[in-house]
Amino acid sequence: MRSEYCGLVNRKHLGQSVTLCGWVHRRRDHGGVIFIDLRDREGLVQVVCDPDTPGTFRTADRLRHEFVIRVAGKVRGRPAGTVNPDLPSGEVEVLAQSIEILNASLTPAFQLDDDNLSETVRLEHRVLDLRRPFMQNNLKLRYRATMAVRNFLDRHGFIDVETPMLTRSTPEGARDYLVPSRVHPGHFYALPQSPQLFKQLLMMAGFDRYYQIVKCFRDEDLRSDRQPEFTQIDIETSFLDQGEITRIVEELICHAFKEVIGVELPNPFPRLTYAQTMARYGSDKPDLRVPLELTELTDAARDVEFKVFRDAARLADGRVAALRVPQGGALTRGEIDGYTEYVKTLGAKGLAYVKVNAMERGAEGLQSPILKFLSAAAIKAILDRTGACDGDLIFFGADRARIANETLGALREKIGRERGLGQPGWRPLWVLDFPMFVWDEEEKRWAAMHHPFTSPADGHEDLLDANPGAARAKAHDLVLNGWEIGGGSVRIHRQDVQQKVFRALGIGPDEAQAKFGFLLEALQYGAPPHGGIAFGLDRIVALMAGADSIRDVIAFPKTQRAQCLLTHAPNTVDEQQLRELHIRLRQPEALPGASRTIDPEVFAEIIGTG
Repeated sequence: MRSEYCGLVNRKHLGQSVTLCGWVHRRRDHGGVIFIDLRDREGLVQVVCDPDTPGTFRTADRLRHEFVIRVAGKVRGRPAGTVNPDLPSGEVEVLAQSIEILNASLTPAFQLDDDNLSETVRLEHRVLDLRRPFMQNNLKLRYRATMAVRNFLDRHGFIDVETPMLTRSTPEGARDYLVPSRVHPGHFYALPQSPQLFKQLLMMAGFDRYYQIVKCFRDEDLRSDRQPEFTQIDIETSFLDQGEITRIVEELICHAFKEVIGVELPNPFPRLTYAQTMARYGSDKPDLRVPLELTELTDAARDVEFKVFRDAARLADGRVAALRVPQGGALTRGEIDGYTEYVKTLGAKGLAYVKVNAMERGAEGLQSPILKFLSAAAIKAILDRTGACDGDLIFFGADRARIANETLGALREKIGRERGLGQPGWRPLWVLDFPMFVWDEEEKRWAAMHHPFTSPADGHEDLLDANPGAARAKAHDLVLNGWEIGGGSVRIHRQDVQQKVFRALGIGPDEAQAKFGFLLEALQYGAPPHGGIAFGLDRIVALMAGADSIRDVIAFPKTQRAQCLLTHAPNTVDEQQLRELHIRLRQPEALPGASRTIDPEVFAEIIGTG
């Protein structure tokens, strides 16, 4: 039906007859000559319709936004002064000889060049939204990124192997999406949170270099960089140690960024331990474009009169830390109060500060309501360690280390962005040497920091029984500009070590056998040393595209309430479908002790489990 894409028509087509198909982006009537901006996935071209071809001109006069048309005409140069340097086709135009309306369109819900649309409107009319040039470019960028990854991995001997979408529910850190079985009443499949166990089994089966670009599913609270279904670049290798694994995937990411957007990432990527990143940035995914760092003050605050500092410093897991803001003394009291309210939303009780007005005057050159509670030695430690200068402002976090880190880490990046302290460019970081376990205060037990199949560091196997909190893991996360884009580890390949990890997690032999019996059995038949990583494709492409949300690089995303506004999923199903699945729905008042305030929510119960 067509000879060329609209956006690819250029000077090389001068004098040629072309046939184009696309959508009417704009129609302009300039004193008897009608101009049509015709659009397809490659861009725009200007079509000129003049009265010398009456039938064509009459058809052009009927065209409106988003009509689908077919145009035949001759390419000619634009008149002097009308060249559009912003378009690849901007030096030429097509003089229409015939126009065929392939399909008319209703008036669109919005103009495609409207930049002030709400996300709700965009997602409700996603088909129209996807026609917009920046969305077309984002999805083409995603395609190019995917191909760059595939080509690299193919060249390095990796084999693409599919793993099941319907599998069993296993504990991997988030809620599973469950799928009821019709033929096994009362039983459920789970959609995979990742192919973790299957890729390990593939290593044990002898496929020593596996990859897959795969959909994964997690029923978790959503935000701009999370979706209930997301795409992973899943990679696993055998007979490579952690250094070799991180080097080859670092090469992959460098290749993808250079191939897709022409960016040369730093080589090699810097590496920090988990402890170092938390101490310096309060986060295990710091945005290194922000040059601010935290300063440790716990030891200096242990004996001060200021109770907030003293109590935190004396906690076994407490921390007192400072964040120096260069020339932050210019902040108004209202701005400081705004930052105080911000950290309170993250769990902090408040936000102490000191303004540095004149260093040479000592304590008298400082301004803060907490100064009278600090000793001269404590003040000196604060100023010396932070490297404070006249005009600076120092914020403090004092609480359990988790809260102090979380609040100061988030405040560091917020201030860096808002005060223009962030530096341009790309700042990757490997974070290594994670703890094996974190303490779950609610459950009163250890939980895996990554997942239960992560190998302990060499020599830490005995700590799994004796002191789980001290055990470190052979885990590695890759961070880029404050986004965690990938995470992985060396896996456990010995059954005895895997059983030790299960014991540390409070998973007894019977539970381990019931949930992971297939893995434990496979470990007995010559499992090789293996490890890998999973990258978030959505996040990588969002970074490449400069998008604020991964929803802008996914064709049909969900909202933060996990809804598809285009198809209205999730939706109800009819009684017959439920009956076939041996499920019936009950109103909440039918459940003992259920609150009636959440009506019209409904609950499912399994029936006919025989």
